[in-house]
Amino acid sequence: MDAATAAAAFDPWSPEFVADPYPAYARLRAAGRAHWYGPTRQWLVPHHADVSALLRDRRLGRTYTHRFGHEEFGRGAPDPRHEPFHTLNDHGLLDLEGADHTRIRRLVSKAFTPRTVERLAPRVRELAAGLVGGLVAEGGGDLQAAVAEPLPVAVIAAMLGVPEEDEERAMLRPWSAAICGMFEPDPSEETARRAVRASVEFSGYLRELIARRRADPGDDLISALIGVEELTEQERISTCVLLLNAGHEATVNTTVGGVWTLLRHGRWDAVSPEPEELSTAVDELLRYDTPLQMFERWVLDDIELGGTVIPRGSEVALLFGSANRDPDRFGPTADLLDLTRADNPHVTFGAGIHYCLGAPLARLELTAVFAELLRQAPGLRLAADPVRKPGYVIRGFESLLVEV
Repeated sequence: MDAATAAAAFDPWSPEFVADPYPAYARLRAAGRAHWYGPTRQWLVPHHADVSALLRDRRLGRTYTHRFGHEEFGRGAPDPRHEPFHTLNDHGLLDLEGADHTRIRRLVSKAFTPRTVERLAPRVRELAAGLVGGLVAEGGGDLQAAVAEPLPVAVIAAMLGVPEEDEERAMLRPWSAAICGMFEPDPSEETARRAVRASVEFSGYLRELIARRRADPGDDLISALIGVEELTEQERISTCVLLLNAGHEATVNTTVGGVWTLLRHGRWDAVSPEPEELSTAVDELLRYDTPLQMFERWVLDDIELGGTVIPRGSEVALLFGSANRDPDRFGPTADLLDLTRADNPHVTFGAGIHYCLGAPLARLELTAVFAELLRQAPGLRLAADPVRKPGYVIRGFESLLVEV
């Protein structure tokens, strides 16, 4: 298959492609290392070795504004109507580069050390047990709404210091979903309007909460960030939004997607709740159906992949979902679900300076929730076929109805 035909199989707006992008990824890998995709004006990179290397390559960046102006880089300025979203997003850790990224990551990483995460373990397990117990008591229901969403939202909100009694706490998930819509390929104007509205409301709430914490500090991350003079107020707000969003999106979607994967493969009773075996199985679920399918980077200096020069000013789409199914790295069983896979260097949490700070916390939450589901609901089964959300980049379902 030639490269143009392979790239044409990539269709992030097609429900059929979103439901199963993996055959198209295989065609892309077979056809080469880099493919120009006109509809999104990006270079698609499908191989594990290239994705892993480019995540660490400082010739690429999440932004270019630390080195170039928009015109100098050959790009137009962002739409001024979307300014609240860009102000919020551009001051967050994920989209910063250079000295600003180093400065903020050094400060925030203190909240996600292995020792800190381990201290959270008893509370996370207690929450998981209670949520799963509630689902079991009801005889089943929507696993996403009853278990998968409340657990990580409760954990990250507690870490930051979002009071349980605040009405806005119920908006954390909807705000996050609206903002994350902007990470899909060529988002519509309606998607942008929703993201702008969520950015304004989310920022306003956090600004008010920061003011409360400044007057009455607590033992939480927001109070700690207030005490750091190196941070601007916008950086505090953007950091909190990023942690709240990133602190639950992947965990929710991996929980629901992982349960669905196990049930549809008839493998629910093949998973052991024992910690070491369960940890291996969770990593395989993170690899097999990746919750973040694509990660974009700007090319700051010319790069070359397989004889193709990708010039400065280009954007590359690193296809995590494809990299995690690459037989060059995972062998002939790359497309198979192997819950005992020991050698599993998936790129689900990224790599390099933007490696996910919350990866240890996500693993803790996932192992806790799967352990409780396996113990309390050994006969778990699907009550209805789930409906996928339309987004391609962030892979998830509208709900997952189960019976116990």
